[in-house]
Amino acid sequence: MNDHERAEGELLERAVSLLSQQAWCWGQDILRPEGNWLLEIGFDRIEPPADRKDCASVYALAMPRRRCVVLRGFGVFYGDGQWGGVFLPRYEFQPRYTTHATLDCPPWSDTDLPKLNTPTESQRNACATLTLDLIDWMRRYEVNIVEQLGIEYRRSTLLEWDNGTRPVVPAENFASAWRELSFRVASNFNAFLGPSQT
Repeated sequence: MNDHERAEGELLERAVSLLSQQAWCWGQDILRPEGNWLLEIGFDRIEPPADRKDCASVYALAMPRRRCVVLRGFGVFYGDGQWGGVFLPRYEFQPRYTTHATLDCPPWSDTDLPKLNTPTESQRNACATLTLDLIDWMRRYEVNIVEQLGIEYRRSTLLEWDNGTRPVVPAENFASAWRELSFRVASNFNAFLGPSQT
């Protein structure tokens, strides 16, 4: 492995860690003693059907200009009526593209997602735009958490996440870590698409 490949591998590891921490925080925000924060900011909670009781609820947020965010423990979907949709797997952070801006059914598992692919050359700009918009949405989510609930709240949600083995981005640096990642994605999007793309 050369230095370039090692640097890209480390970048991907940081991105995976950041998304994993974010997914943990969403789970804590749902369980907040004062009330489910996702519901408070406009998410819809979709309960699992009778035959999927082993699944957690799906959380979906409809936004202006035909955009949406759908949160699952195994990843996050972001759709935009102009560009299509992107799914970021939690433990890979390799954007997967679809021309569909919405989901036909809640993603109880990854098999419920539309057909997702590494973007073709002609789809690469749309996929990069969606990925950067999603990252910016996550950054703004964390800014809003601090503004509305306070930095101490976010620090407290990260206490259990810090098990001594996971990388932890401190609450004070969480939003800026997303911003820094957006610069890295924008400057080298191919590094996030998997080994065959680099």
